[in-house]
Amino acid sequence: MVDYDPRDAAAALLDAYRSGVPIAPLSETVPGLSIEQAYGIQLAQVEHWKNAGHVIKGHKVGLTSRAMQLQLGVDQPDYGHLREDMFHLDSAPVDLGAFIAPKVEPEISFVLKRPLAGPGVTVAEAISAVDYAIASLEIIDSRIADWRITLADTIADNASSGGVVLGSRPVALQDLDLPRTGCNLYRNGQVVGTGAGGAVLGSPINALVWLANTLGQLGVKLEAGSVVMPGSVCAAVPVAAGDTVSAEFAGLGLVTTYFESEQTR
Repeated sequence: MVDYDPRDAAAALLDAYRSGVPIAPLSETVPGLSIEQAYGIQLAQVEHWKNAGHVIKGHKVGLTSRAMQLQLGVDQPDYGHLREDMFHLDSAPVDLGAFIAPKVEPEISFVLKRPLAGPGVTVAEAISAVDYAIASLEIIDSRIADWRITLADTIADNASSGGVVLGSRPVALQDLDLPRTGCNLYRNGQVVGTGAGGAVLGSPINALVWLANTLGQLGVKLEAGSVVMPGSVCAAVPVAAGDTVSAEFAGLGLVTTYFESEQTR
């Protein structure tokens, strides 16, 4: 990679948030952009958000299902940060204008009851750190034009994070068979996707282990109360103004979001 200040790329992405105008892929404008450097760009944005008063409430793991890897043309997971203002209430309207090119995907999310710090976290330790699982929808979005992203692009763009909708039915892990927990994804009442927890690295808990160990190598731990989104159980679907999207999970119940714009209010 040429000599390049990550704050410059971060500033371009932050401007895309403000203006709603996406930028060209960083992998094209910054030759040789590496995964490590892409995370540096992501963290420069996180630093900006914290300085502006935002609070990090959790993390997301992206690209954990083969469907999403194929959809976006990548071959490994990534992670991003979840700000407090990314969270939306179940069944409440969401402003479509806050996004550029939103898509929605269903996930089995976790809320932690104790800190989890890698490296070296095992599945057993990850399970013991989880307070409960909860149905969720992630609104993914891209500040990169037309979703023309490489792995480095999506990492730099905070793992294409956009928003989070959590359900209202917390369920203990012992009451779920995570790999076999099935889901139907609906858009305007029509089934547009199906999947199960096993699509997420074999089990969503494996994604939690991956995240804890990956962050641990950077000296970062997952805090008690953190929300962890381990990845989608099926491919994401695009949304437009007026769309209602719901995910129904076996054992976890239903979670719903509705997209409105100024024209639909």
